[in-house]
Parts: sequence; C-alpha cells; structure tokens
Amino acid sequence: MNAFSIYRREWFSNIRGDLLSGIVVALALIPEAVGFSIIAGVDPKVGLFASVAIACVTAFTGGRPAMISAATAATAVLMGPLVRDHGIQYLFAATILMGFIQIIAGALKLGRVMRFVSKSVMTGFVNSLAILIFVAQIPQLTNVPSVTYALIALALAVIYLFPYLTRIVPSPLVAIVVVTGVALVFQLDIKTVADLGEMPTALPIFSLPDIPLTFETLRIIFPYSLALAAVGLLESLLTAKIVDEMTDTTSSKSRECFGQGTGNIVSALFGGMGGCAMIGQSVINVTSGGRGRLSTFTAGAFLLVLLLVLDDILRIVPVAALVAIMIMVSIGTFSWKSIVDIKRNPGTSSIVMLATVATVLATQDLSKGVIVGVLLSGVFFAGKVARLFNVTSSLDDEGRARTYQVEGQIFFASAESFIGSFDFAEQLERVTIDVSRAHLWDISAVGALDQVVMKFRRHGMEVFVLGANAASASMIDRFALHDKSEADPPGIQKH
Repeated sequence: MNAFSIYRREWFSNIRGDLLSGIVVALALIPEAVGFSIIAGVDPKVGLFASVAIACVTAFTGGRPAMISAATAATAVLMGPLVRDHGIQYLFAATILMGFIQIIAGALKLGRVMRFVSKSVMTGFVNSLAILIFVAQIPQLTNVPSVTYALIALALAVIYLFPYLTRIVPSPLVAIVVVTGVALVFQLDIKTVADLGEMPTALPIFSLPDIPLTFETLRIIFPYSLALAAVGLLESLLTAKIVDEMTDTTSSKSRECFGQGTGNIVSALFGGMGGCAMIGQSVINVTSGGRGRLSTFTAGAFLLVLLLVLDDILRIVPVAALVAIMIMVSIGTFSWKSIVDIKRNPGTSSIVMLATVATVLATQDLSKGVIVGVLLSGVFFAGKVARLFNVTSSLDDEGRARTYQVEGQIFFASAESFIGSFDFAEQLERVTIDVSRAHLWDISAVGALDQVVMKFRRHGMEVFVLGANAASASMIDRFALHDKSEADPPGIQKH
C-alpha cells in the first residue's frame, strides 16, 4: 500500500465514527482548556484557541491518528512563572521555540527513546493519570447543589447503558444531550459552561510575538522552551504508545515529534499557548469510535464552531455532564488489573509501578513520575543482569597454574562481584583468565579486569587474558592499563 492510500485510509475509512467522536471530544476539551489557561495565568481564550490550533494541525502532521492534542496541565504548570515575570508575549515566543525544538527532536528520531519505557512505567503512568483526572473533578463536586450529583449519576447511567441499545451514536454525546435537556426542562439552577470563564467572540488573528529579538530574550525563554518541549514530547509519546495498544496499531513517534512541534508553532502564532497530547481526551475519542485523523481534526474544528457559532448552545451545557464524561475516562483509564497483579508480578515491577504513581501524585507532574519509573527500571534491570555471570576455575595437574572461566555480562553493576571471584592468595606461577564466554561492556568492566590482573602480578604470577570477543578486545585495547604496565606484556587473544 502506497503512502497516498495509507493517508487516505487514515482520513476517510471511519467517517461517521470519527465525526461523532470528534464532537464529543470538542465538548470535553472546553473545561480542560479553560482550567489549564487559569493554571498558566492567561485568559481562557488562550487555552481554547491553543486547543483548536494544535488539534487541527496535528491531525495533518502528527504520527498517531485518533490521538487528541491540545492545551494541557503538564505544560501549563511550566508557563505560569514566565507569564507572571515577563508577560504573555514571551509565552508565545517560548512556545514557538518549543515547537522548533520538538521538530529537531523528530529529525533526530528521539522518539525511539520510548523503547526504554517499561510496561510497569506505562501502567504507573496511566494509573496516576486516571487518579489526576478524577481529582481534577473534585472542585466541581464540592459545594454544589445536590441535584448536581443526580445529574452526574444520570449522565454516567446513560454513558454505560446506552451502548446496550445502540453504538451508532457515542454514549457520552447522548449523555450531554440528555442532561442538558433535563436541566432546561426543569430549569435547574446548576453550573454551566458559561460559568467557567469568558468565551472568545472572534477568530484569532495571526501575529508574531511582540518582543525584542535579542540574546537576552533568548536567555529568558530558552530554559522554558526546553522544559516545555521535553515534557510535551514525553507525554505525547507515552499517549501515542497507549493509543497504539488500544487500537492495536502502530504509529511513527518521530513524525509525532514533528507534528507536536508544528502544532505548537501555529498555536503561538494565533494567540494560543503550548500543549501536547491528552490521554484523557484521546481515550474519550477512541472509546467513542474515533480511529482516524478526521476525529482529531473534527475535535479542533467543532470546538471553534462551538466557540464562535454555537456559543449560545454551548453556554447552557451543564458542567455535570462534562464531569461525568471525565469520571468515565478516569474509570476506563485506570488499569484495575494492575491492583491484582501487584502480588502476582515480580516485586521490582510492582515497585516501579507504585513509585511512578506516587511520584506523579506527590509532584502533580507526569514527566517526573515517568523519569523516576524509568530510572528505577534501569537500576533493577542492571541488578538482574549483574547476577547473570559466573566464574569457575580449574587447577592444572602440577598445581602451578589455574584457569578461570568467566561467563556472562561484566559491567559497572557486576564489576565488584567479578573481582571478588578470584583467589589472589593462592600460590601459583601462572593464571589464565578465559573470557571467551563473557562480554565486557564498559570501562568499569575493563577497570575490574585491570585490578584482577595487577593483583595477580603483584603476587608474582604471570597472567594471560584469553578469548576476548572483538568488542571486548577493542574496549581492552583502548582503556586497559595492565597491558601498558610492562615492557613486554602478554597479548590479548581474540576468538
């Protein structure tokens, strides 16, 4: 299948499902975008326009069809200090630079780093995100009329029961219509979208940031841009991986880096803040039937229509309906099986998952949780591999020479155990270290071999290192000291 056929399939193979799911997502984006704007210290329209621009652009340029990208909390929390200290124009400039950094990351194929994110970290990521999504709804559940809870319960009932009647129309969309209708018929005094903040009344205008083009400006915005780019890509690539699993398809992570970059640049040029992929809205999209790029574009385009054309209808939508949708997302996102698996899985895997969740909840930062999880996974993996080596030995018939047979992986985590496997007190004339079944990975391994050889020599023994494979021999040739310590050292024999 050629590139054109693939692109056409990504756009038009699921038109009805993509259009309906995109409409649901557009409604779900509104309270999120408004809330994230407040976090960043900007007007609601900045987050709303950002959601429109990023969703529409990434629909064309992104690497993961059906994934929703818009203004997010992960990036908004980094923007507050910049806006507070230097103003919104510096935010626009930082967002543009953020986009260029992400495009460069795509060109360098940095999306491949996702291979180092373990399943345990992924589980911790989705679980912590599910908890954060639910916690974010708590302000809408406190100090509200009791009828609000009844409407949320009604919306949840429609969401979970309506699919038993038909799946032609997404149940979250039906829930919004039903709850809005009930609120209007009974003239309920409840919170609506109009109470979330002032909505935009005109199209955004293209403009460049009004800032001085100096190195001082670059010094101010670069640290923010770098942090925004890193956090945005991390959350986007993790979300892309999750959508891959949900839809049993694959996507280009390098292209997703490019897509996120172009989306953020366009957003800033039209008065929007930076953003990234949203796992909550992406889950809504997929569970509502969205599979193609059309769903992402519809979400952004219909959000703009809601803001500028159907604003009178939008304003009367009860917040309770949107809260119910986000609760559904929270429930659906959480990996309930992981609770049972805590006892069933290896202890290290459970620790990584729990540490990821705990870090995210403590810092309210998904990226920090993922970093902690990845680091722990690396430490535990290194510990496992370090134990996968063995040293055996045999003495010759005359009792004057011993051959040590080394098997397994020698690197920084196993170097100390490697050194401890040799008996330096034994009175011998010659020691042979056979590494034909081993691999020396780093300078710590070479340093450990140095220590072993030099200790034996200090006891007056002749030492030979045999069987090093090409890669290990290259490391020894470049970094070992024991062969440089004598005028006529024994050579290293390769396979």
